[in-house]
Amino acid sequence: MILHHQFIRNAQKLSSKLAIDDKMLNRKVTYGKALIASLILAKKFSKFDEGEIGVMIPTSAGAVLAVLGVIMAGKVPAMINYSTGAADNCRYAQRKCGFQTIITSKALLERIKCPVLPGMILLEDVMASISPLEKVSAALKAKLPAPVLISRLPHCHEDDNVVILFTSGSEKDPKAVPLTHRNLAVNIQDLSTVFALREDDIVMSILPLFHVFGFNANLWMPLIVGATSATYANPLEYKKIPRLVKETKATLIAATPIFFAGYLKESQPGDFEHVRIALPGADKTPEALRQGYRDKHNIELCEAYGTTETSPGISVNTPTHNRPGSIGLPLPSVEVKIADLETGAPLAVGEEGKILVKGDNVMKGYLGDVEETSLRMHDGWYDTGDMGVMDEDGYLWHRGRLRRFVKVGGEMVSLVRTEIVLEQLLPAEVDCCVVDVPDSKKGARLIAAVTTAVDVKAIVKGLRAQLPQISVPKAFVVIEQLPKMGSGKIDFRRITEQVRAQVTV
Repeated sequence: MILHHQFIRNAQKLSSKLAIDDKMLNRKVTYGKALIASLILAKKFSKFDEGEIGVMIPTSAGAVLAVLGVIMAGKVPAMINYSTGAADNCRYAQRKCGFQTIITSKALLERIKCPVLPGMILLEDVMASISPLEKVSAALKAKLPAPVLISRLPHCHEDDNVVILFTSGSEKDPKAVPLTHRNLAVNIQDLSTVFALREDDIVMSILPLFHVFGFNANLWMPLIVGATSATYANPLEYKKIPRLVKETKATLIAATPIFFAGYLKESQPGDFEHVRIALPGADKTPEALRQGYRDKHNIELCEAYGTTETSPGISVNTPTHNRPGSIGLPLPSVEVKIADLETGAPLAVGEEGKILVKGDNVMKGYLGDVEETSLRMHDGWYDTGDMGVMDEDGYLWHRGRLRRFVKVGGEMVSLVRTEIVLEQLLPAEVDCCVVDVPDSKKGARLIAAVTTAVDVKAIVKGLRAQLPQISVPKAFVVIEQLPKMGSGKIDFRRITEQVRAQVTV
């Protein structure tokens, strides 16, 4: 499937149906109008010679239409993170991908105090430059039979890139990940199957489109299914989002656990009454959060697992096949193998090892980084860098990032395992993260960062009852607010830096 070709078919079939309900700007865009607007923008963007074009716009109707316009112009959008260090991220993307043009928004630049950089094109200026003749021409073009309209667009193949995304950089510098039409399409087809997605679904689209979770679940999945996307550009407005979920009668919401925790705290019973799929991903989901949604909203959080490199879905829990605590069953088109950390040999059920993934959802390789590609891809298998276990019923259990394992006294210790036990012992309102600091005798020692002072003696006693001694933090450091990425994921690099600045190494 070529994504924008399927959008064109849906747009003509569902012309009067609402495609995008922009709740930030109170703008409603039907499928028919979305097609006309994307054709106008495609003509505007086709004048740029570059094969890739940067896109830095918050989740909105404008962002969706800009991405469609870039792709329909025969170019590849490179989605740029504006949440932190936007100017640096723009320059990094320009250098890494070799383009100059970045489509962005004047309103966004003013809000985040980012200067207008060389190569930036403001979407407001593009929209203001559209003439009545261009509107009429695009409207007539949109009426052409889909095969004819598609034939007039730049030629495209399923294995052509449809986006360049950048990894989060929570542990090291971001890598550029090109994904193809085939990569995203097979993932959307799998998700549509396991969740029984329908045209009458309404997706609460709040995730940033520079993150693969948002680019797939909030932009392309609704357009391919023929559903409605209710967009809001700021997922951190914890009081506003639950009200919008209720107002729009959203049936699906995908978010990180941190966002879901904020919505739980600020929501009222009944706000999620229409939601049939609540999909947390990109980080582990605490049991207390799952129970909170059961108690307050009578819905089950169906935890999912994925990576940027896999478009992103690898495994999901669903309302009908859910094993709380696991990261679900592999998607129909995805193969998952648990492999020995040293030899790479397949492991038996219940044995912990590296999570390897194969399927049409897996990227071809990192852009301009043959070395990293060769390290992570072997014989079609992608090494996720995560540790996990497969149970006897095929459910996958995440045991943490390999980089979040540290060697203490010659033994491998999981920081995530310590965090899981620690979360059970801490008050519900206290966030935590466990990091390591160098130790001259044992190689490393564990330190717990918590968001408020706690009864350390009681907590350590509880940890020692459930964990080996080397897995118990040697000290607790208070960081009032744990740094997070724009996607809502914990920023492990910054937390580690802050902890090491407070602890004698």
